Amino acid sequence: MTLTLYKPTYAQEIAAPTSKSAAHRLLIAAALADTETTLFLRTVCDDTEKTADCLRALGAKITPITGGLHVRPVNRAALCKNPLLDCGESGSTLRFLLPVVAALGTGATFIRRGRLPARPLAPLDSLLQEKGAALTEDGALLTVAGGITAGEYSIAANISSQYISGLLFALSLLDAPSTLTLTGEIESAPYIDMTLDTLRTFGAEPARQTARCFCVSGSARPLKSPKTVTVEGDFSGAAFPLAIGAVGSHSVTVTGLRQETKQGDAKILDLLARFGAEVQVTKDAVTVSPAPLHGIQIDATDIPDLVPILAVVAAAAQGETVITGAARLRLKESDRIATTAAMLRAVGAAVTVTDDGLRICGGKPLKGSTVDAAGDHRIAMSAAVLSLLTEGALTLTGAETVSKSYPTFFKEVFPQ
Repeated sequence: MTLTLYKPTYAQEIAAPTSKSAAHRLLIAAALADTETTLFLRTVCDDTEKTADCLRALGAKITPITGGLHVRPVNRAALCKNPLLDCGESGSTLRFLLPVVAALGTGATFIRRGRLPARPLAPLDSLLQEKGAALTEDGALLTVAGGITAGEYSIAANISSQYISGLLFALSLLDAPSTLTLTGEIESAPYIDMTLDTLRTFGAEPARQTARCFCVSGSARPLKSPKTVTVEGDFSGAAFPLAIGAVGSHSVTVTGLRQETKQGDAKILDLLARFGAEVQVTKDAVTVSPAPLHGIQIDATDIPDLVPILAVVAAAAQGETVITGAARLRLKESDRIATTAAMLRAVGAAVTVTDDGLRICGGKPLKGSTVDAAGDHRIAMSAAVLSLLTEGALTLTGAETVSKSYPTFFKEVFPQ
């Protein structure tokens, strides 16, 4: 889908989309719990639907209801054997469910689409094989056979927090206690906290022996359904309309954001305030209003998904913004450092790519141009926000990719 945007009108008040990070985790926990769970949520995106489809293939019954999903868990005594699990392009689905399947011992073949086959699985894959699973790859297909056993696990924490989350779910299913030790620098730590929060909700939170070592009880402390859970709003998705409030002509209010969240991307509020925008926070809503913006220093180690939209705000800010700690963005749906730079250069912004981020010299006039979303939902949404800053029309190709995380984005944020 190609859209042409020129100073588009935008909504003054928007309900936050459902957090796909929380939805992934809660769906998995509900599908592995002792009894049925109802998840209340506002939106279901493509990635969340892929996780639901894979859990259905394993034997869970996940049924849409008014305002959410009803989950009847997998019957572990009658597991579906060797199902096909189509992950689409969802890295979260694959990295969470690969260790879960290995713990269940059911075997499965994962189908990986888009850039997902090229995205790393090491050292998770070797660890699962060391503990008893067998993994084989055939192009886009990844097959796991056999199962892992309880024991002592150790994994580097600087590659992907999703490996750690997947292992925490998996070790919770085993018939004896295990330990999970994290080595190296811990990146995206808030996402690990989200997984711990989910396990806590289902009564199976691991004990923390040290800051780097988790003791997981396994079947001695099984996942127990809380019966109903309301999935919180998504700060990652809300970052786009909130940024509009900072760079646009009038304020934007986003409702449905829980201030006591574990989501790392809630840092968008602090970052917009540091840029100079006016940020007002109430119990479950945030209002951002335009004000003179200036460049800042940003460490994106724990908030890599915010980089494209922060780069747009930086283009509107006077002076230089330096973003570091974002090297892992090269392995997302696109090489997100390169595609963010290409988006800004297309409209005439001054941007330099560094080893682990970007330098952006903002406050300069921007021209209308064509931006390719490059199959990346966050580039598509960032480019739509960027259109508010260009002196001519911005043509966005591949706009449909927003459905991966925020299917109602254009309808709700830019109503025409």
